[in-house]
Amino acid sequence: MIGDAGMHCAARQVASFSAAMLSNCNPMHGQRRMHGSCVSRNEDAILILGPSASGKSDLVLRLLSCGFDLVADDQVDIDDGIASCPPALAGLLEVRGLGIVRLPYRARARLVLIVELARPADRLPMPRQHPVLGLPVVGIDPAAASAPERVALALDCATGRISQVAGAFAA
Repeated sequence: MIGDAGMHCAARQVASFSAAMLSNCNPMHGQRRMHGSCVSRNEDAILILGPSASGKSDLVLRLLSCGFDLVADDQVDIDDGIASCPPALAGLLEVRGLGIVRLPYRARARLVLIVELARPADRLPMPRQHPVLGLPVVGIDPAAASAPERVALALDCATGRISQVAGAFAA
């Protein structure tokens, strides 16, 4: 049984984590704070967007096991195309059913792609750009078994490491 002190400590942790959360895209003195998560590979960052409880943090956890680095979870600061984490949340990842864990993280990375969580994702999507950030956007179903591999492939297409014949990155 958890005593009152333990309950208050847990409540403070949740309150501290929640206090850093803002709306979807808030300007902050020349930068933006967005509700989403962010991972990077080779210093190229992916911003993952979706409504609360849509699977952003779960997809991040799966991407971490595929060699990606954590940049931010729940809130992402963006300044001139560089993603970072608000200091109060640095290295924290919320894992449903487990809690909030502290992990190694990359302090900053250059955004090159936005992943919007969508169920189901379009089969052959047209190229899209984010209206505020001007970056390519792809829809990924986070529940798909191959979601992490699709995100990695989309990153390779967005950075020109792989060419595409038709779809979100076709010229």
